[in-house]
Amino acid sequence: MKTALVTGASRGIGLAIARELGVNGYQVAVMATRGESFYPESTRTLRDAGISYAWYAGDIGKSEDRIRIVREAAEHFGEIHVLVNNAGVAPKVRADLLDMTEESFDYVIGTNTKGTMFMTQTVARQMMKQPVYGGKRGTIINISSCSSKVSSVNRGEYCVSKAGISMLTKLFADRLAPEGIFVYEIRPGVIRTDMTSQVEEKYTELIKQGMFPIARWGVPEDVAKAVRAFCSDDFCYTTGNYIDVDGGFHIRRL
Repeated sequence: MKTALVTGASRGIGLAIARELGVNGYQVAVMATRGESFYPESTRTLRDAGISYAWYAGDIGKSEDRIRIVREAAEHFGEIHVLVNNAGVAPKVRADLLDMTEESFDYVIGTNTKGTMFMTQTVARQMMKQPVYGGKRGTIINISSCSSKVSSVNRGEYCVSKAGISMLTKLFADRLAPEGIFVYEIRPGVIRTDMTSQVEEKYTELIKQGMFPIARWGVPEDVAKAVRAFCSDDFCYTTGNYIDVDGGFHIRRL
């Protein structure tokens, strides 16, 4: 049985990914900021689905936590075949680009970009110790955002952090292809989660106005299914690719 390590998996998109992979035959290493006792509904979701999982608490922005969790997951499950870098934060306070603070920038970049960069590095080193299965040694999937290429001047640090994830996807895809490790990116659009709850009214109105060709809110399961597709053995001659899971928002219109 293959093992997937999913970061930021306590709720929302991360939990949906953990469940989707779990019900499709993966053991799941769940990484969250706190222990599973803080997330009873999430653990119930995994248990009710009959998923084999282990829960690891830590901060993806801290080197010691990343190293410990990868080591413990590899020891517990034997190998790590899939890494899904989902953990991410939004600015604590939205502010105009001219008012954004260095503290906010460091906070968002530290988790979203630096955390993803060095978690990928740590897991890739583990994967390189493992044998090749089905034409590949491992799969790494980064969850970025439509904000990687769309301007939002009231949360510039978030846009920069996600654009950075798009580039590190290409970098690691290039570096790891000779090792049989393939790297992909998912760019979610407007997905109904805790992170978007504060702007729900705004986006609901934009959906009504026709901003998105597929006129509905996205749900975490939409992202999870795209992740599952990249995890399959059907993409053994592709790497560095991305999927927009955004209801067609990426389409330019006149």
